[in-house]
Amino acid sequence: MNIPNILTVIRFCLIPVFVYVFYNPDIQNNVFWGIVVFIVAGATDLLDGYIARKYGLITKWGKLMDPLADKLMLITVLISLYVKGIIPAPIILIVFVKEFLMIVGAAFLYKNRNIVVEANFFGKAATASFYVAVVATVLKFPYYNILLYIAVFLTLIALVQYGYKAFKRNAVKR
Repeated sequence: MNIPNILTVIRFCLIPVFVYVFYNPDIQNNVFWGIVVFIVAGATDLLDGYIARKYGLITKWGKLMDPLADKLMLITVLISLYVKGIIPAPIILIVFVKEFLMIVGAAFLYKNRNIVVEANFFGKAATASFYVAVVATVLKFPYYNILLYIAVFLTLIALVQYGYKAFKRNAVKR
């Protein structure tokens, strides 16, 4: 267990903290403070990736668990925003299907071929755009809905990109 992996574990632990804060009516501005927890989780993601790459602390566990922590946090936040009536259902449906396919595909590749699916530019861009879009949505920035749909679009591009790479990798192995 190294520092980047500890940060990933912390991100997993921040998911129930987010839920507690976001839904707790006893906390003044609970939705805002929930989003602060979400931002802290995003900061740990940036930090663990930076430390892992800079100091050569990349592990198979980290490659698997880091994106899983991100996906679970994002889905939790999006579902929570939907439940509060802040974002529409299609956004959650698209993201959930994409993330489900990614998790199933990554698990299949790891189990059957010992291949760890790594993040690509579009996946990272989609994640970053969701962080921006979620903050903009909660704070009601102008055009926040456009930011949400840009994030969804990038998510779909990331899915296609991952699928293409997996297909290409599978074709080369035959």
